[in-house]
Amino acid sequence: MAARVLAQVLVAGATVLFRAASQAWGQALVNAQKSGVASEAAQAGATAARKTGQMALQEAHMILGVDPNAPWGDVVKRFKHLFDVNEKHGSFYLQSKVYRAKECIEEEYKRLGLHEQEEDQQQQQQQQDAGRSSNGQRQQ
Repeated sequence: MAARVLAQVLVAGATVLFRAASQAWGQALVNAQKSGVASEAAQAGATAARKTGQMALQEAHMILGVDPNAPWGDVVKRFKHLFDVNEKHGSFYLQSKVYRAKECIEEEYKRLGLHEQEEDQQQQQQQQDAGRSSNGQRQQ
């Protein structure tokens, strides 16, 4: 009986120590990234972020099959195609992978300021097309 209680106390103590050590390590990585102490620590933090469920940008490009320098319109076109194809066949897993890939690339484009530029160009093109079609109707 005493051996069982002792074993339970040891397991509980080890669990508490492990959690505390892992939280301290995570906080140390965050502090290292903020202060720019070491690039290795920052890379380790990025690896930890990937393990938490965030998709890597390179993986997102591979999933959608687009070039890293592809314009936003191409990314959206590939996303819609892959999303629709997987919707018809009922593969929710693949749909979610495609959606997360688009989210990851969209976040990067917004960070670089490319997302807004692409949208502005698309809106200007639509306005020009609308102006041309209304001019064509007036001439007839």
